[in-house]
Amino acid sequence: MLSRRRLALWLVFIVAVTLSGAFALFSLTPAPLIATTTMSSTPARTTTTAPLVTTVEQFIWMRGADMLTPRTEVAAVALENEVFVIGGFEGNGSVSGQVEVYDTSADLWTEVSPLPVGLHHVGAGVFNGKIYVIGGYMEGWVPSNAVWIYDPENDTWTSGSKMPTSRGALTVQVIDGMIYAVGGTRGGSDLSTNEAYDPLADTWATRAPMPTAREHLASGVVNGKLYVIGGRTGSLTSNMNVNEEYDPASDSWSKKAPMPSKRGGIVGATLNGLIYIFGGEAPTGTFNNNEEYDPKTDSWTVRVPMPTARHGLAAASIGDRIFVLGGGTSPGLSVSAVNEIFVIRKKG
Repeated sequence: MLSRRRLALWLVFIVAVTLSGAFALFSLTPAPLIATTTMSSTPARTTTTAPLVTTVEQFIWMRGADMLTPRTEVAAVALENEVFVIGGFEGNGSVSGQVEVYDTSADLWTEVSPLPVGLHHVGAGVFNGKIYVIGGYMEGWVPSNAVWIYDPENDTWTSGSKMPTSRGALTVQVIDGMIYAVGGTRGGSDLSTNEAYDPLADTWATRAPMPTAREHLASGVVNGKLYVIGGRTGSLTSNMNVNEEYDPASDSWSKKAPMPSKRGGIVGATLNGLIYIFGGEAPTGTFNNNEEYDPKTDSWTVRVPMPTARHGLAAASIGDRIFVLGGGTSPGLSVSAVNEIFVIRKKG
């Protein structure tokens, strides 16, 4: 991580302690939340705000410091103890290149160098300590095939070889040193495209296409296999619950147990070998759903829902926590700076 940025961040933290005289670390005494109790395939009618704590067995929702800028259709990745939130739309509809970094230990946000061009609906992944931002849309909903590479040590961006298929609303995951870009949409057409990027060779290869073309989907990786879940085709009325597994070793796909609810505009995060799918949108509202997939048993469990229903959100996991960030609280263009943390503490 950047030593200068980390030093500046901790100076801010020390000043906050001095002024308050009684500052408590977020990891010890997090701000609590109100969490709804509805678990269904229909959108939440309302959203909720702080504070209060909700627990279901070992699962807890907590509230962290809000993002600096409310945004939607963002991407997020985790690197060491920090979460990077990338691009998206701002509340006035402008396309953002902003990159904000959340220190999960100090509950503090900082900004780093922005994307070279504003992008929304991107995919992102981490390899060898660098962040790879792939595809998305530029201003005017122009689909991108760019690969932007961020080096946190130097706070700089460089470009990689362009993706063969320009698209947005795709999903990106890293498996065994390869970065997979799957699905998405361009020019009104939903895609089953599966393309793999080798960051060491800076080359792309076409892989077996996904059986079900879709966009605004989510994914997770467990035991070297990619699980692509949910999404939609075209409009908000076409949400799906499809769950398809990709095995890079055999370059083949297989169908798995469908998600309990049909949702698009979602995000996924993986923790302890389980994949969690959050949020989504439909014409009547946004979803607060939180559903857990276990690839080992090919089964789903409904977990305590998000306190704030959202779509176009981002998520990243660190330790026993999933950080669920930003997104719109109503269908279409809406934004939030929400930072809600799903804590998973195993009994025993």
